[in-house]
Amino acid sequence: MKKLFLTLTLILFTLAACAPQTSEPSNLEPSTLTIMAHDSFSASEDVIRAFEEANNVKISFLKSGDTGAALNKAILSKSAPLADIFYGVDNTFLSRALDAEIFEPYNSPVLSQIPAEFQLDPQKRALPVDFGDVCINYDKAWFAAQNLPVPQSLDDLTKPEYKNLLVVENPATSSPGLAFLLATIERYGEDGYLDYWRALRENGVTVVDGWETAYYTNFSASSGQGPQPMVVSYASSPAAEVIYAAEPLTDAPTASILEGCYRQIEFVGILKGTKNRAMAEKFIDFMLRPTFQSDMPLNMFVYPVNPAAELPAEFVQYAQTATDPARLDPAANRETWIQAWTDAVLR
Repeated sequence: MKKLFLTLTLILFTLAACAPQTSEPSNLEPSTLTIMAHDSFSASEDVIRAFEEANNVKISFLKSGDTGAALNKAILSKSAPLADIFYGVDNTFLSRALDAEIFEPYNSPVLSQIPAEFQLDPQKRALPVDFGDVCINYDKAWFAAQNLPVPQSLDDLTKPEYKNLLVVENPATSSPGLAFLLATIERYGEDGYLDYWRALRENGVTVVDGWETAYYTNFSASSGQGPQPMVVSYASSPAAEVIYAAEPLTDAPTASILEGCYRQIEFVGILKGTKNRAMAEKFIDFMLRPTFQSDMPLNMFVYPVNPAAELPAEFVQYAQTATDPARLDPAANRETWIQAWTDAVLR
């Protein structure tokens, strides 16, 4: 009887060992990856969702103002970072971010596909994502109605016939505002740019804090009621006007003055202290690959840095690029130039 009991016990044990094991799967809940970005960041929901589903992660976007304001927020919180990744610092603010040491280096394998002209940080802390030209945009219908020639140069903007017609962004808080300031410094030199800005002030230039206000509140072509028919924006903005028009358009209602532009490059970096380093690397690789790169033009109206990305037909037809944009590096003198500009224009 004892031997039979032992035999049955052994059989049951063997069957139990061979039976399929059922246990609760681990890590069912997706982790969260937080991206700090400027207010103009945008991406298609299906593109982001595809990354989330492929990597069992939830992407959270923390929009933090214009580029300057967002970067200041990232720097002030670097001891306890609010996000895992920062996107949107551009070449006008890049040295500030690098000097503040907010990024961890990451040599993405996708960088081999990106032209060297966009890779401005040899230590791979800030990786290029997109570029565009900051230029003055103008309202075609307004100039036609006034029978006023469109200004063709920076010099023209100081002429009496263009008094009170230009809105610009504050270079202390806005990356396009700083880009335009740098374009004037490259054009007139350190000895002449303040005189130029004093002339603009005398000619009624309006200064606002950020691009959103300048374009959607002050610019006449966008709001239909704004007081200024010229705004510092992007050479790709005319494409946006066509694509998002309430009624189909056969031509853009705005265009760019392609003299006095600045080539802006935007970067992404992994914030120091992230607890999601591996997922942050995956997302940066994703941002540099053709799927995300091809999605950017119709969402943020910038050009992809990856040559393998495809440009939509509307973007090709209506967006513009400057033939000889300014590329002045502000690293050594940015704060001095901004302070001098503030004293000359705002006080």
